[in-house]
Amino acid sequence: MDKKKVEAFKKRLETRQQELRKMVSRTQQDGRSADEDVAQDIADKAASSYNKEFLFHQSNADRQLLQMVENALARIREGSFGECISCGKDINPKRLEAVPWTRHCIECQEKLENGMLEEASR
Repeated sequence: MDKKKVEAFKKRLETRQQELRKMVSRTQQDGRSADEDVAQDIADKAASSYNKEFLFHQSNADRQLLQMVENALARIREGSFGECISCGKDINPKRLEAVPWTRHCIECQEKLENGMLEEASR
């Protein structure tokens, strides 16, 4: 992949990284403030509990995506961005456009989803 395209992906990933960091921070803040609410009756307590669970789930999903974005930025620094971490083949440029933090080519992603491929760390 040429340097110009890699640089464009790097900018997109860095922007997404900043957005996700803000979202994770905001969600954590909202979760803490939900803890501070002193619920009066059982319905309020149930609503507060649901809110905290929802915020936890959202924060967890955002943190996982943030980790994937940071791993993609690390692959850019290492010079392996755009290569499948399983088979080493180039990832389709359209796939990278849609999901720039992807680690697998479409074939390996399908194998992974079907349980025919073990999850790699990077």
